[in-house]
Amino acid sequence: AVPCPLRGRAGGMDLAYVCEWEKKPKSNHCPSIPLVCAWSCRNLIAFTTDLRNEEEKDLTHMVHIIDTEHPWDVYSVNSGHTEVITCLEWDQSGSRLLSADADGHIKCWSMTDHLANSWENTVGSVVEGDPVVALSWLHNGVKLALHVEKSGASNFGEKFSRVKFSPSLTLFGGKPMEGWIAVTISGLVTVSLLKPNGQVLTATESLCRLRCRVALADVAFTGGGNIVVATSDGSSTSPVQFYKVCVSVVNEKCKIDTEILPSLFMRCTTDPARKDKYPAITHLKFLARDMSEQVLLCASNQNNSIVECWSLRKEGLPVNNIFQQISPVVGDKQPMILKWRILSATNDLDRVSAVALPKLPISLTNTDLKVANDTKFFPGLGLALAFHDGSVHIVHRLSLQMMAVFYGSSSQRPVDEPALKRPRTAGPLVHFKAMQLSWTSLALAGVDSHGKLSMLRISPSMGHVLDMNMSLRHLLFLLEYCMVTGYDWWDILLHVQPSMVQNLVEKLHEEYMRQNAALQQVLSTRIVAMKASLCKLSSSTIARVCDYHAKLFLIAISCTLKSLLRPHFLNTPDKSPGDRLTEICSKITDVDIDKVMINLKTEEFVLEMTTLQSLQQLIQWVGDFVLYLLASLPNQGSPVRPGHSFLRDGASLGMFRELMVVIRIWGLLKPSCLPVYTATSDTQDSMSLLFRLLTKLWLCCREENHITEPDDALIDECCLLPSQLLIPNIDWLPINDGIISKLQNKQLVRLQFGKAPGLVGHTVSSQFDAFVRAPGQPKIDHLRRLHLGAYPTEECKSCTRCGCVTMLKSPNKVTAVKQWEQRWIKNCLCGGLWRKMPLSYS
Repeated sequence: AVPCPLRGRAGGMDLAYVCEWEKKPKSNHCPSIPLVCAWSCRNLIAFTTDLRNEEEKDLTHMVHIIDTEHPWDVYSVNSGHTEVITCLEWDQSGSRLLSADADGHIKCWSMTDHLANSWENTVGSVVEGDPVVALSWLHNGVKLALHVEKSGASNFGEKFSRVKFSPSLTLFGGKPMEGWIAVTISGLVTVSLLKPNGQVLTATESLCRLRCRVALADVAFTGGGNIVVATSDGSSTSPVQFYKVCVSVVNEKCKIDTEILPSLFMRCTTDPARKDKYPAITHLKFLARDMSEQVLLCASNQNNSIVECWSLRKEGLPVNNIFQQISPVVGDKQPMILKWRILSATNDLDRVSAVALPKLPISLTNTDLKVANDTKFFPGLGLALAFHDGSVHIVHRLSLQMMAVFYGSSSQRPVDEPALKRPRTAGPLVHFKAMQLSWTSLALAGVDSHGKLSMLRISPSMGHVLDMNMSLRHLLFLLEYCMVTGYDWWDILLHVQPSMVQNLVEKLHEEYMRQNAALQQVLSTRIVAMKASLCKLSSSTIARVCDYHAKLFLIAISCTLKSLLRPHFLNTPDKSPGDRLTEICSKITDVDIDKVMINLKTEEFVLEMTTLQSLQQLIQWVGDFVLYLLASLPNQGSPVRPGHSFLRDGASLGMFRELMVVIRIWGLLKPSCLPVYTATSDTQDSMSLLFRLLTKLWLCCREENHITEPDDALIDECCLLPSQLLIPNIDWLPINDGIISKLQNKQLVRLQFGKAPGLVGHTVSSQFDAFVRAPGQPKIDHLRRLHLGAYPTEECKSCTRCGCVTMLKSPNKVTAVKQWEQRWIKNCLCGGLWRKMPLSYS
């Protein structure tokens, strides 16, 4: 069923970085057995180790959470599990983590104060003394399909279509109910439901009447809202059993119903040549958590493994002629039964130590597969197998044919002469014990038998050399997918070369402009954040990063300030004061600020004095930025200066113009909230001067398809600005300490947990430093625009993606300020998660 045999290519994977524990004499991190790891859609990775204390001879079961951009900044928590941790599972939103242990305890972890490096255990459930072998969050009913065939379509809705899929359980009104399901070793299934009020409903039921030992299990979901559980007792001579589980809530109690589905025997056990060769089943996985009709099995002996892929098909049951005369119903239509059929199997392989499955919900229709094969777009089509000799293979999820290979440090490269048997090296080899693919399948994280974490890049074309245009199309398709789903796109940035940045940003913008207005509004800030993160990767586009960050800030200020305006009469229909302000400002193109003001109802702008005063820092930023932009107009020829893109951006200049009008009106109420300018003469009205120049500049580029050059008179006036007003320094960029810019030259970066890397081999930093505050300078709160001093005493948090710094606790209790801060509680303006900073970060 697969168009062409895929040969494993060595160019498809390479190591991006490795991060290891430092050796301490008294206690050390040793990999737990079994070792587990999980990767969330926000690009946080959780994994386990056991902390062994030499003196007391006891083990502490630790859970570690890292963000892939700052892997050294590991958050390690003593899980409180008394027995070894057997499962870790992130939820769909990537904000909560489940851990389960060999004593039947399940814990749910969530972020404290929305900080990615601070976690607490809030709720949980327990099946006393019964080890958990499989664990999953219930399905929330959201399922997308990526259509590779439609990757050229203009509409995002066609490329990423929503699949009809029912949640496992719904509350009143069809809202999906949250909770988890687990399978224990003694054949019990337990379901816990989280009620909106924080209460947990738990029920436990045996999978079937005859309970038997479950060594391996996995959980998947069907489109109709049922749950399918696959179990095996670990022996390949026993069948792999499947059960349908239905969960319901009856009289405030959770109820579980189970039903037996068709089972299967692995083919290698019925094959006479291999009859007793593979006694144990070591891996049992559904190919995706929402594909219950495809399952991957691996059977092993001491040295070798074999992998099989099975699929559940509906088949007609042939009926004898005798019955056809008796029952006319049977004669017309054959009765249908469900039956497992083998799709593909591998030859004898080296022993498999870990399996990682793709999370990208790629559509598997024949046309999609054909287009994917023709264009060499393979993310989501490959699954990863790690072997005991340290190598990793990526094989096709349907045909199990090899697509790419990575040879670990200890695995020897294959030698050309087939006669040479590979000698087994003495002692155990280093190999991956747990692996996870990222949500776009462009990166693979593995934790090896020494507890070291490796990050592998996986090329979207599996090492096939493509022309630049095609490579860009692949990355663009996945960037759009992240834009639509809201997932983090760090793993895509691993593949962006500096030469691609300009093209990618332009193409992303083109695709965005082809969407309908409503979708554009929803994605308006996400696309700006995406462009900023791309521009960071090339030294020629660093100045644009500044512009994109300023634009995000402008959009946020504009929304917040406009939302403070209140209609004077509550029964006023049609438009909110903010919308009316926009309309009037765009209609009245007068250059005199007072003439524009006259058209507005000033009573809508009346606010409390304390509110106005508390907004002064934000107002000051608007004033400073407008002055900086106008003063930089004369030397606008250089795109390497920040602010350049604003000079042709009619929408942004229009926003600044509206804000100037609002600020002017507020200044009449409370003069101390106005922006402060240092002017050479006492009499000049700085605000109306800036408004006049800003309006002239805005009129030049108001219509996108008809942009004119600013005339000489305007440029001459802007040339005089520095002699009339003191031009402020703008704080452009937070310090960027992430790893992504260090990975571009494809050199392996070696890191240590708990130790920030030195600034070695920085290529980009020289251009970057021009827009960043030097290390000794006073720090600034980037979101509140407050100065924190050179050695801040307040606790701060910084963004894991753009590095913005802001104080954890609010210094101001005014509602307007709370409204501004409420925007940043969960994420930074670029959408990144927050991490708490050590007090000594200066």
